[in-house]
Amino acid sequence: MNSRTVAFGGLQLATPLLLSPLAGYTNLPFRRVIRELGSVGLCTTDLVNARSLLEKNRKALKLIESCPEDTPLAVQIFGAVPEEMVAAAQLLESLGVASIDINMGCPVRKVCHVGGGSAMMTELGRTAALVRRMVESVRTPITCKMRLGWDEDNLTAPDLARALEDAGASAIMVHGRTRQQGFDGSVNLAGIRRVVEAVHRIPVIGNGDITSPEAARIMLESTDCAGISIGRGAFYNPWIFSHIMHYLQTGELLPEPPFSERIRVMTRHLDLMIEVFGESLGCTMFRKVGPWYAKRFGPASLFNKGIVRLSTRADYEALLEQYLSWRTQFLDENGQLLPKYALRPHSLNFRDEEINTTPSPAVTRRETIPVPMGPNELW
Repeated sequence: MNSRTVAFGGLQLATPLLLSPLAGYTNLPFRRVIRELGSVGLCTTDLVNARSLLEKNRKALKLIESCPEDTPLAVQIFGAVPEEMVAAAQLLESLGVASIDINMGCPVRKVCHVGGGSAMMTELGRTAALVRRMVESVRTPITCKMRLGWDEDNLTAPDLARALEDAGASAIMVHGRTRQQGFDGSVNLAGIRRVVEAVHRIPVIGNGDITSPEAARIMLESTDCAGISIGRGAFYNPWIFSHIMHYLQTGELLPEPPFSERIRVMTRHLDLMIEVFGESLGCTMFRKVGPWYAKRFGPASLFNKGIVRLSTRADYEALLEQYLSWRTQFLDENGQLLPKYALRPHSLNFRDEEINTTPSPAVTRRETIPVPMGPNELW
């Protein structure tokens, strides 16, 4: 197998693997964790309102907070007022971001109602004109993230991609579902391929349901896309980028990280949350992060019940010590999970079955990362 490279607008990515925006999760601490684990070519911020950026809204500015280690970085914005989108692009260029991504795929009603997100796929002329204005206003590459269309009867992505290429967009990211699907159902690989075939000069990045190296290979080979963008799959498995690159280069599937490495990375993630958001807020935000790491711990009911009450770094240390002692009952003499508790391999979809059926807080029993109802201060 051969790995690929992706270049657009003068930006040469080290790998064809991108971190997608994931509302409420792809903040600076998580992006730094992903970068430290390696093989990601470009990270993108959470979705942020263009008007909020121009108003210097404190929470909007926090969404695009970065650091020298967080490069190259794309900022994803949404909005439908041309003057605001142009001004936001100019502001982001002045801040030195590597690229600016326009959200044309968000399915939530509050985004679509103001003419942003997936609604932009229903008015090709107006959307292309907006992109052209933005491209002409900055030198920074302008990219567009879209879905296949509003619904199965309106698969407008190929036509829109062609119009955006003509308008000067540097790359297209396409999620292989319609707005009507939300995050349900299967990704339409043939639909992504039609978008790839619709453009001639710019790369198309595929997105959706990439939760394993095999899924990445299938998308690349089935769609002929230039690269892939991973959102929820990266949050379920932060090592996915390095594992995919190794698989594409060698054909070998790497083993899952050992338990000790999972604990190390989880602790690093918490420390970065505290560094960026402060101890109180960082620990509170980590309550929804810790349980996703625990899904690959084996039995974890004690950990899950404690992590959703986390308030301080000292709480975390005490909980971890208690959990490590409690977990020994499920291990063999070599410190490995007993066969009845062994983890199932990551599948091609997001729904890993729970190993431990002991009642636990709702956040720890979720099968998928919840999709927010609309843009708010955490977007």
